[in-house]
Amino acid sequence: MAESVVRAFYGNATSLNLSSKKIKDVPECVTALTNLSVLLLNNNSISFLPAELLSLQHLSELNLGNNALKEVPAVLGHLESLKKLYLFSNQIRAVPPEVIGGFKNLVVLNLNHNQIQRLPAEIKGLKSLQHLSVLDNKLEELPAELGHLTRLSVINLTSNNLSQLPQQLYQCKGLTKLHVARNKLSSLPEGIVALTKLQVLDVAGNKLSMFPVEFHQLHLKELYFEGNRFVRCEAMSSVQEAEVLTLKELGARFVLQEDRNRSSLVHRMLTHYPSLTDLLSSSSCCAICLGPFLTTWLECVHFISLKKDMKMKSSLTIPVRALLCSYKCFNTDGHSFYGVASR
Repeated sequence: MAESVVRAFYGNATSLNLSSKKIKDVPECVTALTNLSVLLLNNNSISFLPAELLSLQHLSELNLGNNALKEVPAVLGHLESLKKLYLFSNQIRAVPPEVIGGFKNLVVLNLNHNQIQRLPAEIKGLKSLQHLSVLDNKLEELPAELGHLTRLSVINLTSNNLSQLPQQLYQCKGLTKLHVARNKLSSLPEGIVALTKLQVLDVAGNKLSMFPVEFHQLHLKELYFEGNRFVRCEAMSSVQEAEVLTLKELGARFVLQEDRNRSSLVHRMLTHYPSLTDLLSSSSCCAICLGPFLTTWLECVHFISLKKDMKMKSSLTIPVRALLCSYKCFNTDGHSFYGVASR
């Protein structure tokens, strides 16, 4: 090991490989290698990093995988040139907000195989991040601030304890791969169709009953969904209750319809009522008559062929959610929507 450091020092090296050297501490002489851009310390027994590592201000890649770290070392937040950081297979339980907030130029962050329960809201500062991997941890929720990371291309959250994903995740318009297999998801947020660049989606091993509205509009190349609780197409008796809309719903439908006409008085005046605009932002559109409505009246499902409707290789079908505005639309002929029975 000493020979490697000496050679690196006298050779003015920009990279140093100290992986699998059975070391517990980072050698002091490493901090003198101020031209280092790549430092590999993986597969050792390192439990902390010295503050002197601050001298490595040109460091762009640091591999600390398979060590004995219990949290993300504070010194890392001051290495402003860092672009790739690997912290997989440690014993990390916490990601300090003040540390992660310093990763402004980070492109790759790998936190796989740790014991992390949450990611701080300060993750929104990682504006350059393209690849985030937190596979095999104990995540129970994701911060809504994840939506600020508009350069994200790949997210791997496989094998965690997530029961839901934040709607803001769909603000990451550059996302090409989303891995959320083996979690506790009972649904995906509506609006996934906003991820126009998404090519790979892995939701296997969750508790999904159907996919979100317009899911089949995605241009996926790979979809993994085995091991869920999808609804099946089985005939069941049902009772249609009388349609009684509240005054709020009737008013909302009128305003929503008028808002579609850009020359109407309602459309022109709506901007003066931000609270009303905010209320109407959660509205939906009937899959049959295309009319707007505020509150979900009737949840339905239609079965989509992956091969025919999504141009994929698989010949399987998937259930995709659809919303209807009334039983009147549901009872019209010529559609393929099925009401969803609750047991």
